Amino acid sequence: MESIFHEKQEGSLCAQHCLNNLLQGEYFSPVELSSIAHQLDEEERMRMAEGGVTSEDYRTFLQQPSGNMDDSGFFSIQVISNALKVWGLELILFNSPEYQRLRIDPINEKSFICNYKEHWFTVRKLGKQWFNLNSLLTGPELISDTYLALFLAQLQQEGYSIFVVKGDLPDCEADQLLQMIRVQQMHRPKLIGEELAQLKEQRVLRTDLERVLEANDGSGMLDEDEEDLQRALALSRQEIDLEDEEADLRRAIQLSMQGSSRNISQDIPQTSGTNLTSEELRKRREAYFEKQQQQQQQKQQQVGPPGQVSRPCERPTTSSGALGSDLGDSMSEEDMLQAAVTMSLETVKNNLKTEGKK
Repeated sequence: MESIFHEKQEGSLCAQHCLNNLLQGEYFSPVELSSIAHQLDEEERMRMAEGGVTSEDYRTFLQQPSGNMDDSGFFSIQVISNALKVWGLELILFNSPEYQRLRIDPINEKSFICNYKEHWFTVRKLGKQWFNLNSLLTGPELISDTYLALFLAQLQQEGYSIFVVKGDLPDCEADQLLQMIRVQQMHRPKLIGEELAQLKEQRVLRTDLERVLEANDGSGMLDEDEEDLQRALALSRQEIDLEDEEADLRRAIQLSMQGSSRNISQDIPQTSGTNLTSEELRKRREAYFEKQQQQQQQKQQQVGPPGQVSRPCERPTTSSGALGSDLGDSMSEEDMLQAAVTMSLETVKNNLKTEGKK
């Protein structure tokens, strides 16, 4: 679309942009359009003067500002119409009864001029395609044939006045090129105000980014340092957690051992002979066995037949059956100690049973 001539909005010179976009070139300037407006004002003044220069209407007319232009750059439909007459072009109101009776399909026309309040823009056919050449857009907008009638109807709904341009438009490069090729538009152009707002926002973001880069010395090392610090902290936390778990395990084992020792000490009753020496244990054992032997002999004498020789006494057994060998000096010290320990255990068990019955 680079070959399409498209003037963008400057001030309130939309009438100038509308005409130049229609004719596809810099055909009119504000000076030329102002000259046409002054000529129209003079023609109107002369008509008013025909009723008498001393009349009230004439004096009121002179006091009023021009209806064909103003200081902002606005020009009336009369200025635009007179400017087109130079090129043999005529404007017809699109929604007038005279034109509607012709029942002409909009796609069979060549161009339209649209006006809403003080804004003018052109819709023109170049080659075989239609384009919206609104000066408020950032570029030409492609309009399909099927969408053209709907687009014009929408403008009418919004209050636009639409004029059909009749006559032969001057030749232009864009029309000749687009007669041979068709263009496609991937992105619709934006309004200039939207583009300016977007550019302003981009400038603000760019400025903020530059400030951040300046604060970071422009190297971006701050982010890398922060990442390294975070990784170091994570590793440190993992090591601390591992050490804490090991310490907790050691404390649990220690407490378990202490609890077990307390339970054993509580379950086993203490006796006065806990700290006895091996010699004392041997003497007590001999006294115990002697007593048991005497009791056994007395029983045999009471129940045995007369004249029967008593057999050598057998060693009495404990409830555990752990002692079963003959008494004598031949027993070693180690055997005697083992027997004493066994006897002590039997005593503890008997005590526990007694306590349980109580």
